[in-house]
Amino acid sequence: MGQTVTTPGQDLRKRLTFRKWDFWTFVILGGYIFFFMFVIYPLFSLFISSIFNAEGQLSLQTYYDFFRLKYFRGALLNSFMVAGLATVFAILIGVPLAYITTRYNIRFKGLINILVIMSLLSPPFIGAYSWILMLGNNGFITRFLNDIGIPFGSVYGWKGIVFVFTLQFYPHIYLYVSGALKTIDTSLEEAAESLGRSSFRRMLSITLPLIFPTLSAGALMVFMASFADFGTPMLLGQGYKVLPILAYEQFISEMGGNPAMASTLSVLLILCSTAILFMQRYFVSRKNYAMSGMRTPKVVQLRKGPRFLLTLGALMVVSISMIPQLTVITTSFIKTNGPVFQKGFSLDSYREVLYRVPKAIFNTYTFSLIAIVIMIVGGMMLAYVLVRRRSNWTATLDGLIMIPYVMPGTVLGISLILAFNKAPLVLTGTWVILVIAYVVRKLPYTIRSSTAILQGLDRGVEEASISLGVPPLKTFFKTTGRLMIPGVLSGAILSWVTTINELSSTLVLYYGATATISVTIYSEVFTSNYGTGAALASILTVSTLLSLLIANKLTGGKDLKV
Repeated sequence: MGQTVTTPGQDLRKRLTFRKWDFWTFVILGGYIFFFMFVIYPLFSLFISSIFNAEGQLSLQTYYDFFRLKYFRGALLNSFMVAGLATVFAILIGVPLAYITTRYNIRFKGLINILVIMSLLSPPFIGAYSWILMLGNNGFITRFLNDIGIPFGSVYGWKGIVFVFTLQFYPHIYLYVSGALKTIDTSLEEAAESLGRSSFRRMLSITLPLIFPTLSAGALMVFMASFADFGTPMLLGQGYKVLPILAYEQFISEMGGNPAMASTLSVLLILCSTAILFMQRYFVSRKNYAMSGMRTPKVVQLRKGPRFLLTLGALMVVSISMIPQLTVITTSFIKTNGPVFQKGFSLDSYREVLYRVPKAIFNTYTFSLIAIVIMIVGGMMLAYVLVRRRSNWTATLDGLIMIPYVMPGTVLGISLILAFNKAPLVLTGTWVILVIAYVVRKLPYTIRSSTAILQGLDRGVEEASISLGVPPLKTFFKTTGRLMIPGVLSGAILSWVTTINELSSTLVLYYGATATISVTIYSEVFTSNYGTGAALASILTVSTLLSLLIANKLTGGKDLKV
């Protein structure tokens, strides 16, 4: 009997052909349409804008100017320097803190975890604003130090930026490393101990290499967040330029600016972020350790003295990182006269906020609520096809979903304006473009939390339902979807928190009627209205805390995945 031989081309077409045109096929197509329309097309528009001059002629002049002019090159070096230093200091804080809380019986571990997550989810620009109130040119700590004869300049400049980034982002290291340390196999550590190695040498030579993949993932998060952040360098820089600020200024400046140069800077931002991502993955692939995970670490029972000291040290670290939130809430109740704080407490700042900018508060929660509903529904469906309908199509879609991870908010905002400020689809200046930006930036996180939940659900539940005659689509909504909801909602609440605090993309995309709380805080700080700025920041802080408590309730008190 003859055998049917398929050519490579026929085999490829077969693998790229949808097996069945059903509801999930249209979900896959919808995912492609969404990401091509609001990610790929804007990025393509951004790239085209960077290689064409104002006269519409093909030109690489902006790229030449970037590498020729020290002003632009310096901004790139500044971005790498502050992000690199912040990553190093975050590791120096996060790793010891994670080791102490996971390996020793210190007290208040639950409180420490909540405070760490709270400090992470508070927007960086609020931290910068708080440290300005304390350590700025006229900050109360600055005045106190100078009054007692201790010379102190201010928190402004690159040192202040690194300081704020470190306190803001070390929780990434803490959360990643503490998760790895709880599941690490202790066999190698015990073998090293039997050979006479000290605890410190065991940690350096055994423990850290074992958790290197996880540690590098946390370090990547810190570096990317610091590299892409806009608000903190803008508030604290005072002339210290980084790439996100230059891109924003070149695009917005006097509404004329230089869109081609702004596009060039945005393209370079994406290229740098992507390069860092691939470098991290390369180093992880070279240093990969397999563990059985059969012998997880036991918590060491310390005597009262060491236990007290380690508990005190851990609480001091998280307390310092919580100072910005406490400062904001406290100063929101202090009387003000313009930019000057006066003695006494009042609710005047809150009254002024409710009288002058109620629209910003309404916009923040309305836009975020619309975005989060889209994220939950879309995230669950896309997660289902990624996990249950694996194919070349879904693998490619999964790659598209990863693109927003390396897109700074400023770059996303600029690319959306370039793509949708002309016919046939004009979205610039509408609230719709803000919702799209929020969904594009945060949907990947919701999809990741949904896929994690779905991978843990047994297919047997769905198969049993279908075998009883329930259609697959109805089975998803009545069975699978319901089982996914608790985990999906906890992840979605964390996306909600970062959405209501979003600044960088909002600052590029908003206009007067669509201003949000974060943009209004930014404006209030720059106009020295510190009281109203603190009141608005307090509203965000309380919203963040309530959201975390809800998420903690939904997860049954388990560790939140940020």
